[in-house]
Amino acid sequence: MQRSIATLAAAALFASLSLSTAGCTFGEGLDTTKMPDDIRADYDVFARKCSKCHSLARPLSSNITDDEQWVLYVNRMRRQPASGISPDDQPHILKFLRYYAAELRRKQAEKNGGAGPSGSQSAPVLTPDPARVDGGGT
Repeated sequence: MQRSIATLAAAALFASLSLSTAGCTFGEGLDTTKMPDDIRADYDVFARKCSKCHSLARPLSSNITDDEQWVLYVNRMRRQPASGISPDDQPHILKFLRYYAAELRRKQAEKNGGAGPSGSQSAPVLTPDPARVDGGGT
């Protein structure tokens, strides 16, 4: 009986720790190998800073495609206590999010039968990077 209670208590503790850190990990993200080199560094700032408080899926699945809406979003996040987003980080985060939004607009235009904006950069792979999902990365 005591062994069952101890096992149950350990499982409850593990579950509570898992839930409390679920949205605050850096072990997720996009595959950066298809991104332009100048966007990768900006993505790294985005991933490192934005994953402190929530999953990267939160902003990436928000379907925001308007650049000015991203400015409002990042400003709001930067003002959150302990966000760790400095005024120097903001341009890097916004550069990545603007790239990402442009790729979403391009994909939507292609889906709707349009060619998308001319001269757009290659699309990011929107599947999780296996190394980050499996706990790789820092």
